[in-house]
Amino acid sequence: MNAFPDKFLWGASTAGHQIEGGNVNSDWWAREQSTPGMELSLDACDSYHRFDEDIALLAEAGLDSYRFSFEWSRIEPIPGHFSRAALDHYRRVVDACLARGVTPVVTLQHFTTPQWFAEAGGWTSPDASDRFVRYVAETTRILEGVEWVATMNEPNMQAAIMTAMQRVSAAADGEWTSPTVEREQSGEDRQRAARNMLAYADPEIGRMFAGIHHAAREVLRERTDAKVGWTVAAGALTAAPGGEEKLREVRYGKEDVFWEGSRGDDWVGVQAYSSQEVDEHGPVPHPPHPENTLVGTAYRPDSLGMAVRHAAEVTGGVPILVTENGIATGDDPQRIRYTREALAGLRAAMDDGVDVRGYLHWSLLDNFEWGHWEPTFGLVAVDRETFARDPKPSLAWLGDVARRNGLA
Repeated sequence: MNAFPDKFLWGASTAGHQIEGGNVNSDWWAREQSTPGMELSLDACDSYHRFDEDIALLAEAGLDSYRFSFEWSRIEPIPGHFSRAALDHYRRVVDACLARGVTPVVTLQHFTTPQWFAEAGGWTSPDASDRFVRYVAETTRILEGVEWVATMNEPNMQAAIMTAMQRVSAAADGEWTSPTVEREQSGEDRQRAARNMLAYADPEIGRMFAGIHHAAREVLRERTDAKVGWTVAAGALTAAPGGEEKLREVRYGKEDVFWEGSRGDDWVGVQAYSSQEVDEHGPVPHPPHPENTLVGTAYRPDSLGMAVRHAAEVTGGVPILVTENGIATGDDPQRIRYTREALAGLRAAMDDGVDVRGYLHWSLLDNFEWGHWEPTFGLVAVDRETFARDPKPSLAWLGDVARRNGLA
C-alpha cells in the first residue's frame, strides 16, 4: 500500500549553524577562522531573522512538521549565564510553527557547542554531562507545546568530527575534510579514509555520549511533556563476500552502540542517505558512477528502508522518526526520484512492522554543509547575496505527498 498512517508527520529539517548565520560564540565559528581549506558560514541563510518566511514556505507547500535546532552557544554564551533574548528568539520559532499548524521537532544540540565548552575539553571533559544538562534544563523553560525533542544530533558523527579535527591539528599542513563530503579527496585519500573511518568507533565513546544523553533525557521528562530521543547517522552497511565478521565489528562501533543507547527512549531519529559495503578490511570506497551525489556517495534510495529496519531491530522496536533523508544534487528531478524511491522502501518496511511516525527531509534549504557550500540538499534554493528563497519543484512534490498522506 502507498498510504501512510493517520497523523504521520511530513516535514523537513535544518540545523542552526547551517542556516542561521552569525553564530559567533560557537566552536564551529572559531574553527572556520583557523582551519585551512574550510569555507566560512558567515551569514549562512540568515534564517535567524527569516525563520518565519522559511516556516511559511514549508507550511504553504503542505508539510506539517519542521525540525530545527537551538544553538547552545547563543543561549549560554558564558558558562552559567543564559541569554533571555536567545531563549525568547527560539520560543518565537516554536510559536511560528504552532501558529501555522506545524509540529516543531526541536534538536537541542546539532554538532555545535559553545567555544568555552570546547576550550574546557568539550565532550571529553569530566564536567561535560553536568554542563550539557545545565543547558538542557534551561531550555525546558521554552518547550511548552513541543511534542518531539532530540537531545543531540548524530553523536556517532560528532565522534567522527572530533577525530577528524584531531588529525587536522596533528598535521602541519593538514587541511579540513568534512566527514560529510568525500568528493574533494583524491582517490587514495578516499580509500584511506574509508578504511579508517572507524578510528573513532570505540564503544566507550558511544557509551559516553549515551550517558550524557540519558542524563538530559531525565531532566526533559521531569520538566516537560515532550517525547525524548536523539538522532543517529545510519550507514545502511552491507557485507561484501567474506566481510560478514568485519561488518559486525564495524557496525557495532559506528552505529549499534548508539542504537543501544536509544533503548528506553520515546523515539529515535534515523538519518540515512546512502549505503556502503564492508569487506574483510573495512568499508569499501564508493566506486565512481555518474549518479554519485555531490558528496561522493552512491545513489542508494533503498538505504532508508534498510536503515529503519536495522534501527528497529537493535533498539528493540523504539518508535522511529526519519529525521534526515535526502540527496546532495543540483538535479532536482533526481531529488524527486530519489525521495520517491526512498519513501517506497520506507512504506515497505512499515508494512513489515517497523514503527515509523514521520518523515523529515534533509534539508528545507540549501545551506552551509559543515565547511563547504557546494553540496545542495535543499527543497528551497537560497541566493547567498540577497537571501531570496526560491522553492524547487521537489518542495511542491513532497507537499503533495504530504497532503495525500501517500505516494501516488
